[in-house]
Amino acid sequence: MLRFPRLTAAALSLSIALVASASAQDRAQSLADIRQEMSILYVEVQKLRTELSTTGAANVATGSGSLTERIAVIESELSRLTGQTEQLEFRINSIVKDGTNRLGDLEFRLVELEGGDVSKLGETSTLGGGEVPVGPVAAPEPAQPLATELAVGEKQDFDAAGAALEAGDFDAAAALYETFIETYPGGPLTAEAHFQRGEALTGQGDIKSAARSYLNAFSGAPNSDRAPDALFRLGNALGALGQISEACATLSEVGKRFPGTPAVDDAQAARASLGCQ
Repeated sequence: MLRFPRLTAAALSLSIALVASASAQDRAQSLADIRQEMSILYVEVQKLRTELSTTGAANVATGSGSLTERIAVIESELSRLTGQTEQLEFRINSIVKDGTNRLGDLEFRLVELEGGDVSKLGETSTLGGGEVPVGPVAAPEPAQPLATELAVGEKQDFDAAGAALEAGDFDAAAALYETFIETYPGGPLTAEAHFQRGEALTGQGDIKSAARSYLNAFSGAPNSDRAPDALFRLGNALGALGQISEACATLSEVGKRFPGTPAVDDAQAARASLGCQ
């Protein structure tokens, strides 16, 4: 069964907080949530690919002694490996089936929310494309590592948005970061772009949209150096929106997840100012 990453109390808190907004904004937020689920599903598929890579820890013992004894050992080892292969094949096929169903459901919800004609939706393709294999599976080639190099112009566009933010032109910075995120989705600077867009939106006074950006920054890279600040900013934004209980729960996660980071002191100060228990 496909396992999604835990988005923490922060993601749950924000979803609860944003559901209580005006109807037009609710619709936009729901679309954003669904698209985020699809992004998370993509990340899970990428993680699954790493399972098809060799770990370099292979250790096959062929035994010693007579030819008959060595053949018996090899046959036993082949039997064990065959069993493991069948278990992994079953697990992968289950993930493909479950993931494809989830994608189909998300696609239906997106079309429905955007006012499209759901009757014209075709059959959702399986994850990875093609049919689920039913026979013996050939040994896969080692998975290629995810690209971390910047695309042409990516750093230049990112720096342009940063220059606007540094100059205090929050409107331009927010727009430039939004364009950057749409142009380079899933890039090495995407999570940082979400965070900086949150800063620009905060400067504009659009706290609700800033909270979404901080959530995207955290959920997109929950183990990055920027993650503690993103989680703190998210909790702080929830407090500014009047969602006190959700803010307190989110801010408490900072110390639990990132002990010893500067963001912990900021989160504790924010909890004190909100009167968190």
